[in-house]
Amino acid sequence: MILQHLAVAERHVMQGEVHLARQEALIAELNRKERDVTQARDLLATLRETQALHVQHRDRILAELRRGR
Repeated sequence: MILQHLAVAERHVMQGEVHLARQEALIAELNRKERDVTQARDLLATLRETQALHVQHRDRILAELRRGR
């Protein structure tokens, strides 16, 4: 069961990386077009916070596996 949790956590981390990259690309495009990026940057900050939580969750699962649970 813990391996299933790890697989889900790993998938969330990978998906988070994709979301971050897309948002960063969108911000770059908006900047090139001289558009307001305030909301896009706010969303990027939220995505980064969420990604940090995904990584922490994955790392806790890995630590649990190393302890032999």
